[in-house]
This record gives sequence, C-alpha cells and structure tokens, in this order.
Amino acid sequence: MDTKYDFGAETGERIVYVRPVAVTELPAEVQAQVRGLDHLYALHAANGERLALVKDRWMAFALARENDATALSVH
Repeated sequence: MDTKYDFGAETGERIVYVRPVAVTELPAEVQAQVRGLDHLYALHAANGERLALVKDRWMAFALARENDATALSVH
C-alpha cells in the first residue's frame, strides 16, 4: 500500500508534546531542586528536544499556550 495522500499546506502551527517524567530519570542537580515530587512534566518539540520541565500537567499546557504552541499529551 503505497498510496500518497495530500495533507494540504502546512498550517505553521507549533506543536509541543507533554509527557510525565520520573524525577529519578533526571540529573542529580535537577533532582535536588524538586525534592518531594516523584514526577514532573516535560514539554518536547516535534524533533524530541526537551524544551521545559514543569511541576504539573496544567502548568505544561499553560506554558505551551503562553508561547503560542498547541500541546498534545504523550503517554
């Protein structure tokens, strides 16, 4: 099945992806700054680059809106 599909012109919309990150997966210096939390939320660009870490999901989506981006949740 090699059917090409025209998705139309790019909209120019910036999309960021939000996903939970276990604090134990982060560098020690970051872990020291977030004592008491077991996870944070990361915002990633489409290419996978981590753009930001925030303390809750609501804040991740708010940060995306403040920066004119559409946030999508990744599990």
